[in-house]
Amino acid sequence: MTEQLHAIVRGRVQGVSFRYYTHLRATELGLKGWVRNLPDGTVEVTAEGEREVLEALLAFLQEGPSGARVVSVLFDWRPASGEFDEFEITY
Repeated sequence: MTEQLHAIVRGRVQGVSFRYYTHLRATELGLKGWVRNLPDGTVEVTAEGEREVLEALLAFLQEGPSGARVVSVLFDWRPASGEFDEFEITY
């Protein structure tokens, strides 16, 4: 069953290619959705796919790329909207 993961990643997550590597990982996993920086210094992610694949993305978000320092990831599960064609970086 397809679900949606919505996450807010806090810590040193802007200016460290976090969006780029999230896009890369989500694309590798075959997920659809988006990632973007928020004005408060956090990164927001919405992704859709199978729960176990979304959990793999969530594990990545909790670590981040090598230059990042993730302090916390606030996330919730939602019903999939089916509105996404690919995974992209938005602004």
